[in-house]
Amino acid sequence: MNILIQKIRKMENKIKQAKSFDELLDIKYGKIGTEKRDHFEEKAQYFVISEMLKESRRESKMTQEQLAEKVGTKKSYISRLENGKCDIQLSTLYRIFEFGLGKKINLLIS
Repeated sequence: MNILIQKIRKMENKIKQAKSFDELLDIKYGKIGTEKRDHFEEKAQYFVISEMLKESRRESKMTQEQLAEKVGTKKSYISRLENGKCDIQLSTLYRIFEFGLGKKINLLIS
């Protein structure tokens, strides 16, 4: 138990000394390229997409059901997307944003 407390205190000290958000991510999830960090980054991207979808749908004053009907899918799928609970194909992403919500998508690969 003593070792666990020491590890926690050491982690807390590292967090207090971090000078940037990137340093905090390195401390909590590891360096970029590690399995734990890659998993975090992937989940973070899903979250961003789900929030953009939710916000765009609300700006368009549409319900999940209305959007689903417009793009030919089910309300439950739109709900799962907005809650980050499922993957989305690029073609579906384009269809939802461009045809369903009238938004332009730009894809950046780096």
